[in-house]
Amino acid sequence: MFSNDSARQADACRFCWMCRHICPIGNATGLERNNARARALGLSLVNRGVFDISDVADTLYECALCGACTKECVTGWDPVMFTKAARLDAALAGKLPAKIAQLTANAVETGNAYGQKAPDAALAAAFAAHAAGTDTLFFLGTDARYRAGGVAAKAVTAMEKTGVPFTVLKDEPASGAQLDYLIGAAEETRSQALACLTVLNAYKTVVVYDPADAVMIKRTYGEWGLTLTATVVTYSAFLAERFAAVALPVPQTGGTLTYQDPFALARDLGETEEARKIVNAAGHTVEMLCNRKDTMWAGNILMSEWMPDVIARVAADRIVNAKNVGADTIVCASVSEYASLKNAAPAGFSVRTLSDLVVG
Repeated sequence: MFSNDSARQADACRFCWMCRHICPIGNATGLERNNARARALGLSLVNRGVFDISDVADTLYECALCGACTKECVTGWDPVMFTKAARLDAALAGKLPAKIAQLTANAVETGNAYGQKAPDAALAAAFAAHAAGTDTLFFLGTDARYRAGGVAAKAVTAMEKTGVPFTVLKDEPASGAQLDYLIGAAEETRSQALACLTVLNAYKTVVVYDPADAVMIKRTYGEWGLTLTATVVTYSAFLAERFAAVALPVPQTGGTLTYQDPFALARDLGETEEARKIVNAAGHTVEMLCNRKDTMWAGNILMSEWMPDVIARVAADRIVNAKNVGADTIVCASVSEYASLKNAAPAGFSVRTLSDLVVG
């Protein structure tokens, strides 16, 4: 089946339950199949010829790849690694679940898994205002462009407040992050990444809005031997730097705020304090029990395409975490988590972005 290392790790992982309490999807569903141990057991049986990869393919996509299990593992196993390897195997064998196969085909054909031909109309003004070439590219990413245009437009407004000239591309290429999430390091994913790299390297600085794209560009490209000549920074880090450099004003916010660490920033890139500089400046803040590198994932836009009810429960669980520490507002650095939390928020509870805090 997959590599010897993936098979070895799945074999070891199948006997252990030590991370089951930390899986946001397993906690939301209460199903044994939705934890790393059960997924490892299924893959171990596939590797032994007992099951076919198609028998367990659905469970491979009931995982957020958030890395909470990997972070928690005391023996150093990496369920994210062997889950991604198995997704690639399923894709190469032509045995993806039907919905995943369609989303993958969309991403290859149109650059986004949703199959949309044009970006959200809410971004039209941003494209027009920032079409001119500059040294700095504001890279919005797929979810922002096709599923959250209004939220992304406010991020453009926040960028304008930094005083740095920047470009927003109407024909921005996909980074490859969605394809990497769906099928891993397939040829189609690498081709998409290479095409994006060529565009990015035309700029001195690239500010990446979506944490998922930031991981792809800042980490995965390097792992694949792709050389970035541009300096790449995350949106939250860029705002924090400008906040310190030019005393960027942050309007005061009423209520009690808590910050939702995206796993892509906290665990994958090691960024935890940059966004907090903005959040702490906006008003009274508290920390949820699972924060920074121990963060609990709060849902995303892409997985809502095939398991919307579960993603809604994941987001609702995170809102309970926030309310339990006295917060009435969650602030997000991830456009995807923002969308999930916003959809799940009860009356009287607020979900905001870093851009909301900066713009007011």
